[in-house]
Amino acid sequence: MPPASPVAVVGAGTLGRRLALMFADGGAEVRITDPVPAQVADALEFVSAHAPGAPGEVVAAPSVKAAVDGAWLVVEAVPERLELKCEVFAELDRLTDHGVILASNSSSFPTSRMIGGLVFPERVLNTHFYLPPLVNAVEVMSSGRTSRAVLDTVLGVLPEFGFTPVEVRAESTGFIYNRIWAAVKREALAVVAEGVSTPAEVDRLYQLVVGVSTGPFRVMDQVGLDVALDIENGYAAERPGLPEGPRSLLREYVEQGFLGVKSGRGFYDDYREDS
Repeated sequence: MPPASPVAVVGAGTLGRRLALMFADGGAEVRITDPVPAQVADALEFVSAHAPGAPGEVVAAPSVKAAVDGAWLVVEAVPERLELKCEVFAELDRLTDHGVILASNSSSFPTSRMIGGLVFPERVLNTHFYLPPLVNAVEVMSSGRTSRAVLDTVLGVLPEFGFTPVEVRAESTGFIYNRIWAAVKREALAVVAEGVSTPAEVDRLYQLVVGVSTGPFRVMDQVGLDVALDIENGYAAERPGLPEGPRSLLREYVEQGFLGVKSGRGFYDDYREDS
């Protein structure tokens, strides 16, 4: 049985609201907070629309302190910027009891880069969720200092909320799938940046050859092009030899406000804003 204590989600963007939905659908009380009040309001609306009969509930918390009070698990889901994540974890370390599990939903950064100066680093780990409830896989990775008991608890409890956890057995920037996906995504962007093809043509060919329903550009639109750019910038900082063309293409869209599904337009323009 999952713990009866609340789950806290810090960050109410695309992933944060989806995590809140999944935990509430599994019966948890979820407290969600974000420095932008409109994000929290949108998250509550999203959960209400997609899980109206959830046995749990999602409530807005006015601050991080209010969100984490009494929680057994806190999931960080703030934008993919390492400095920001380090600030959030330092605050969480101060505000929570040492028995509270602190998890990062980072798409690329290992938590070993976030725990410097923390008093209780053994309760920190990566939980890389994908796009629930559409994709319910989650990669669980130690910071290198995470206790085995914390890892086993998370691996054991997440299935109670509809997730399928997979343990990453050695520290890996990008975890498992994202290291594979990054190569596909980067080459897809390069093909378009070089004028070889268009997003729709790349997606169509990818679907035909690989036998999947969605291509890389549609997936990037779903994740958010701003998020995709943050992830690519993170990889580039660690691997200076990566080509600039893919990031330049993403930056061109982001600077125009074309962020994908959440803004109503990205590589495709057939979305309803905030869908």
